[in-house]
Amino acid sequence: MGETTNKPPWTVLLIGGASGTGKTSVSYKLAHHFGVGITEVDDLQVMLEKMTTPEEQPILHYWKTHPEADQLPAGQIVDQLIEVGRAMSPALEAVIASHIDSEMPIVLEGDFILPSLASQRTFDEFQNNDRVRSVFLIEEDHQQIADNYSNREPLQGEQLKRAKVSQLYGSWLEKEAMRFGLPVMPARPWDTLFERILKILK
Repeated sequence: MGETTNKPPWTVLLIGGASGTGKTSVSYKLAHHFGVGITEVDDLQVMLEKMTTPEEQPILHYWKTHPEADQLPAGQIVDQLIEVGRAMSPALEAVIASHIDSEMPIVLEGDFILPSLASQRTFDEFQNNDRVRSVFLIEEDHQQIADNYSNREPLQGEQLKRAKVSQLYGSWLEKEAMRFGLPVMPARPWDTLFERILKILK
């Protein structure tokens, strides 16, 4: 990744937000800027799903055991996303604690990072002490999210319902982040997002 003089003022940086808000792109840019590793929480979700059964972790397997679930109203799908985040939180806490213990900085990014996790004062037995920082990205326009999906996944066709789910989930994350006093940032304008995040992390 190359040498860097930009030592991060944190050990773990959490970049949360709903799907389609630009988390991954800016997270890789931040990781490169600080010369640290990055993990996509989606990969951890896939790993946990592979290593458990539907009986052990029904929420993590919900979409496979309920193939009709994509026909649910958007609000109910959001409820399921929140439950997945809650099921993922203990595993994410263990990852965060490991990096605090080893003092190896990392960026964690993903839909399933909940404000309740990001606001914890301790991770396992390790004190936060501002070593865990977070930013939640928000996009209020579901049509913009749909356009983002189209640019990213041009062969998937129109995804307005998926975008609406993302917008609703993002609104919930925004309210939760504000309730816990965590930074919330509009994803647009894109060309200043990286600099805006750097500014609040100082």
